[in-house]
Amino acid sequence: MTPTQHPASGALARTASRGRLAALVAVLVAGAGCILPVFAPNAGDTEEEVTPYGAPAKWRDCPEVARELVGREAPNMRYSCATIEVPRNWDTVGPNASANLPGAGETFEIALLRARSTKQTDRIGSLLINPGGPGGSGVDTAVYLSFGSAYGGVSESVTERFDLIGFDPRGVARSSPVECISDARLDLMFGTEPDPRSQQDFDKLVTLSRAIGADCGNEYGDQLPLFSTEQAARDMDAIRGAVGDPKLTYLGYSYGTLLGAVYAQLFPQNVRALVLDGAIDPQDDLVAGSESQAQGFEKAFGNFTTWCAATPERCPIAPDARAAVVDALDKARVDPVRAADGREATAGWVFYAVISSLYTESGWAELAQAIEQLRGGNPSGVFDLADSYADRDPNGQYSNLFDANLAVNCADEADVPTVAQVRDYQSQWREKYPLFGAPLAVGMLSCTEWPGSRDPYPTGPAAGAPPILVVGTTGDPATPYEQAPKLAEMLGAGQLLTWDGEGHTAYPQTTCVTRAVDAYLLNLTVPAEGTVCPAR
Repeated sequence: MTPTQHPASGALARTASRGRLAALVAVLVAGAGCILPVFAPNAGDTEEEVTPYGAPAKWRDCPEVARELVGREAPNMRYSCATIEVPRNWDTVGPNASANLPGAGETFEIALLRARSTKQTDRIGSLLINPGGPGGSGVDTAVYLSFGSAYGGVSESVTERFDLIGFDPRGVARSSPVECISDARLDLMFGTEPDPRSQQDFDKLVTLSRAIGADCGNEYGDQLPLFSTEQAARDMDAIRGAVGDPKLTYLGYSYGTLLGAVYAQLFPQNVRALVLDGAIDPQDDLVAGSESQAQGFEKAFGNFTTWCAATPERCPIAPDARAAVVDALDKARVDPVRAADGREATAGWVFYAVISSLYTESGWAELAQAIEQLRGGNPSGVFDLADSYADRDPNGQYSNLFDANLAVNCADEADVPTVAQVRDYQSQWREKYPLFGAPLAVGMLSCTEWPGSRDPYPTGPAAGAPPILVVGTTGDPATPYEQAPKLAEMLGAGQLLTWDGEGHTAYPQTTCVTRAVDAYLLNLTVPAEGTVCPAR
């Protein structure tokens, strides 16, 4: 069972050298649309005063978050944390509110982190950050990006003018987290056959999806639609008010582009500048979005195999990397390699190792090495890649990344395919996208079997908004480039910036992209129409 929107890979260590940190930040930013692991302390670990809805945020020093994530604080940075309350159901706020609606009168707690440079001058305001997912921690992301351009973070010209504000959206990490999928079920979800061909195996996957949906429905009932994207976008305006900004400046990656687009439609008058990197086309339904990802991953995998053939000294499974990966999957189906602890590298875990590696070009060599190790009876590389994607720790425990991912994605989807339709798409897409089509099709079962009502987001222009910068990467597997111009066109105010590169999302990976985005954030200067940044 695959999630409807693939989170990004990248296991982030608790401590890191300068070189390692640079690589981790690059992975985070490149894969941020999707998700990054959550290693910071739980919200309940410290006593914190919660700011009531509508009041200014009350900050406390929290250098321990950076120390927990990275092992140290960034040079010339101070970290502060706050928690604000927001209405659970924004539909209950205002003159037409009904006390009978789910969530009426109740609140969620939203966790914020502020990274402020000690060199800050001529402050413009706050740069609100979301890494995507859904399920990604903006608190973590703000910490990583605060380490500056020398480590792969945002440039000092940005941190000297803006506070970096990370937030965990409702249901994510420290913000009233959704927790309804057991570690055992997640192990089954990731380890199961990614393309179940027999009806019996397919039915087992339907049963697992149904059980996960039932667990979450029993836990949250009619509250499940309250984790929708539109509700979270309204939270963003509450954050804007709580940090004291008259207008919002925002950096959103992957799913974060959807959050930003919905915000722009709801609050166009409150937009200062939005950077939407790794764009999602909000007009795609679940089927179209899943097929687009299948096509994107297939293209990225093709780029990986081409790289292998061209650089055999770096790719031990050259010259035919595709055949090597397919062979690894086939062997895992009948005789999975067993690790020293007894864990088996089934076809599911091998598949997710492949998925994980494709989010960044730097992951290609890791995949080649992992498959070569697997050939020799060592599954550790496969598990490292797959676990970083799943956010599974060495003890077999998961964060709530995928709980939140399913809760948000499924709340957003008004129309989902039936089980029979999913089965049809599985065979159709296998023919079109041999490695990724069928798994992306059966991944839709997650929402097919999800309980409760839905709360779809708006899909229209951001009438009255200033120019919005939409960034697309030509080799993006998770949010294929074709979605970027569609998002820009839908918003009306969108201005497209293209990166002719590989991996998921672009900023701040190259000088060209960084200069263009920084000029927009600092001076509201949009790139010339048709601007394409080279791969290097």
